[in-house]
Amino acid sequence: MASGTPPRDQDEPTPPSPEVSPPGPPASPEDASAAGAAKPAGSSAGVWATGAPAVATPAKTSSRSRGVSGAGPAGNGDEPAGAGKKPTDTKKGAVQFLRELPVLLLVAFLLALLIKTFVVQAFYIPSESMEPTLHIGDRVLVNKVVYHLHSPRRGDVIVFSDPHAAPVHRSPPQAFAHWITEGFGAPTSSDKDFIKRVIGLPGDTVEISDQGQVFVNGTALREPYLSPIRDNRAYEPIQVPPGTLFVMGDNRTNSNDSRFGLGFIPLNKVVGRAVVIIWPPSRVRWLHGL
Repeated sequence: MASGTPPRDQDEPTPPSPEVSPPGPPASPEDASAAGAAKPAGSSAGVWATGAPAVATPAKTSSRSRGVSGAGPAGNGDEPAGAGKKPTDTKKGAVQFLRELPVLLLVAFLLALLIKTFVVQAFYIPSESMEPTLHIGDRVLVNKVVYHLHSPRRGDVIVFSDPHAAPVHRSPPQAFAHWITEGFGAPTSSDKDFIKRVIGLPGDTVEISDQGQVFVNGTALREPYLSPIRDNRAYEPIQVPPGTLFVMGDNRTNSNDSRFGLGFIPLNKVVGRAVVIIWPPSRVRWLHGL
């Protein structure tokens, strides 16, 4: 029997050379799998790892696969309509509007008072003295600006204050309270304001025959607006004083005007010119002169 080392199986692994330091403890297949190391092709389970373990890089995922914050039910990353509008925004807007509402109402009311005082005002017709032009219950708009631009003209339908009313003295608080109550539409006396038609201007001579025909400066006045019931009372010629007007109602048989009671109307008592009937709707129309 020959002496020597027994023969080795060809499949038995060759131990490392004594001159080479071992790379480290052997890694089990489970550790390699957990660390993400790739096994070389053709290696067996008993072969040791010879390099640093490879770190597996996580696969990149798109926003479609993992979703994004605020994404809709489908997770497609698109923000649904209305997602940016918070319920608190709507609530804050409503609260702010309620806070501003009293100021808006006050401004609107003051504007209405200013318009009523200086521009245009509605008046109620309480009597039949202007029939058939104006009926009881009609409401007319009176232009307060027009006579700042020109003087009243013959044939105009005007509103004026009682020329014989006693002057009313009010303290500033009382005057302001009166202005406010009028702005709210508080009823006033039917004898406070009148509505009539201008017949004679300052300097004109007015005369009425016993047939009811009116003459101004000797010329017969054409009056298509009169009531069919004629007034045959005569009126002697009279000259209209400067700064005043001679007025009459269209219903001559039932009108308190410059012929009887009211006399001449000072220009500073004129409120304005009635321009349109605004109520009732069936009678809405413009008011024309001669």
